[in-house]
Parts: sequence; C-alpha cells; structure tokens
Amino acid sequence: MSAQTTYKYSSPIGSAGGIVDLTPYAIDTFLNGEETGVMMFGVGVVQGDTPGTNVILPTADSTAAVFEGITTNNRTTEYDMEGATHIRNAKAMGVMRYGRIYARVATDVEPAYGDALYLVVSGDDAGCFTNDSGSGIAIKGRFIGPVDSSSQIAAVELFNQAQE
Repeated sequence: MSAQTTYKYSSPIGSAGGIVDLTPYAIDTFLNGEETGVMMFGVGVVQGDTPGTNVILPTADSTAAVFEGITTNNRTTEYDMEGATHIRNAKAMGVMRYGRIYARVATDVEPAYGDALYLVVSGDDAGCFTNDSGSGIAIKGRFIGPVDSSSQIAAVELFNQAQE
C-alpha cells in the first residue's frame, strides 16, 4: 500500500486582513474613500478627506499622524458574479487600530520576527508594509512572523499607542 508523503502546495498562514489570534484588539468602522475595487484587505490606510469618517490608501504626502490602521477582512463584503470581493466606494469597512493582523507586505520584503514596521506610501505597493526604514513611514508596531510567499502577507502587531 502506498501513501502520499509530499505535497506540491501548502496552506497559507492566513488571509490578508484576518485577525491572527485572541490578543486584545480594536476595530473601528470607516467608509471606503477609494473607488470600488481599489481598496484591499490587509493594507494600511490613512485619514481621508473627512477625518474620523473615511479612509484612503496612503500617498507620498501621508505621515504617521494620519495613519488609521489596517483594513480587516470581515463579513460586510459582497462577492461579484465572478466570485471576487470588492470593497465598494463609500461603504463601511473595518480598520484594526491595534492588535495582531495579517497584513500585505511589499514585494521582495523578507522581515524577521521583531522587525520594525513601515508603511509604504507610494508606488504599486502603497498601503503595504516593509521592514526597510527608507521605503516608508514608521508605524508603531512590529512584524511577528515571516512572509507567506504564496499570499504575500505576514503577521504584524500594531501597538496600542498614538502614532506620531
């Protein structure tokens, strides 16, 4: 009798915007300030044109002081006819302010446990995170796990401290 002992695939560690564990966390509701299909789960967002109400992806002008948190993957998202999810413009979405969450990581970034957290504010990776201080703005948090290369996410911890 034979048995399969190796596999050519692996399960991802989680999903972008998913909560990592039962560590205390806070999730607030904001409106999506981006066009439908632009905002994704697991990205860092900043204040939109109405602070406290809407959020947008960071831009080159963004600072840590306007960082709101990371978008969460929750039950308020609709699927389209092809089975893809889209966060619609001006619709409510969750944003984790502090806690542990699976965040999108910029291309070619390989953080180690405890590495500092920086939010990329320009280019195709805007909203993703890196451990390179020259590539973004410092966020009070850290990487708590390696990158899952199949989904380009990593577990991060946002500290319960005001951003400066």
